[in-house]
Amino acid sequence: MALFDLAQLEAAAELVHAVMPPTPQYAWPLLCARAGAEVWLKHENHTPAGAFKLRGGLVYLDDLGRRGGAPGIATATRGNHGQSIPFAARRHGIPVKVWVPHGNSVEKNAAMRAWGAEVIEHGEDFEAARIEAMRVAAAEDLHAIGPFHPLLVRGVATYALELMRAVPDLDTIYVPVGMGSGCCGLIEARDRLGLKTEIVGVVAETAPAYALSFEAGHAVSTQTAPTFADGVACRVPSPEALEILLRGAARVIAVSEDAVAEAMRALFADTHNVAESAGAVATAGLLSERERIAGRKVAAVLSGGNVDASQFQAVLGGRTPRV
Repeated sequence: MALFDLAQLEAAAELVHAVMPPTPQYAWPLLCARAGAEVWLKHENHTPAGAFKLRGGLVYLDDLGRRGGAPGIATATRGNHGQSIPFAARRHGIPVKVWVPHGNSVEKNAAMRAWGAEVIEHGEDFEAARIEAMRVAAAEDLHAIGPFHPLLVRGVATYALELMRAVPDLDTIYVPVGMGSGCCGLIEARDRLGLKTEIVGVVAETAPAYALSFEAGHAVSTQTAPTFADGVACRVPSPEALEILLRGAARVIAVSEDAVAEAMRALFADTHNVAESAGAVATAGLLSERERIAGRKVAAVLSGGNVDASQFQAVLGGRTPRV
């Protein structure tokens, strides 16, 4: 079943564009030469919060506000979702508590607090933080927002609408897969527009839950997800997201930690854009398939640019951060 129709997606885009302009998509010549293909980069690092998640929060909170709001919100994140929700919620006067794992990005935590969130550290990874957020939401009668919801997908799918209308003849789009909203949004938007573009999800080799699940045809969890690409550090996939990926993705591929770091360096060298680790995952996947895409018209989603300065300095210095 479709999560939304084209009219609903266009209405979501209108709502998002009242707050921010469409983000650009550019075909940078150095990146094209590196890939041996015509590569369009969708710059979701250019939103007011530096990542694509902002769109989902705006659409979700608009709906919640129309339904009377909430006394407070509880959610969990590695950083970008945790900026999206308070950014949107403060427009409706709703306080937000965000759970993050211990050792989360210092600069993402600071950004969440700057948007008005109360940030609480709990557990060793996203899944532990998510479980605690849902527990407290039930105990304190807060509105719980999980990592995957049709309204969040509808919101983030507005970048897919922008990209596919700007460049409608793309052969393939590469997108990072954290909990799946971005990839699912691309699949749903493509289908509403009646296009044939392949959607390829990209995960980290050390956080392979969605790749394993896609191959198996059912949800496969992992015990750990030790990747420095924190935005894709998923070990328990969403069944709802996986259902859409199984229906509409061409494949889900995995890239190494070194490949992610190299993609961050390539994006900076070729476009002078800062990509956070998860934001570079799609480009790493695209570059890993040079032979497959040779001479074709493809795109990668630069999903965010919120990287700690110390990590980016290490990456530009030729190192791959280890978790």
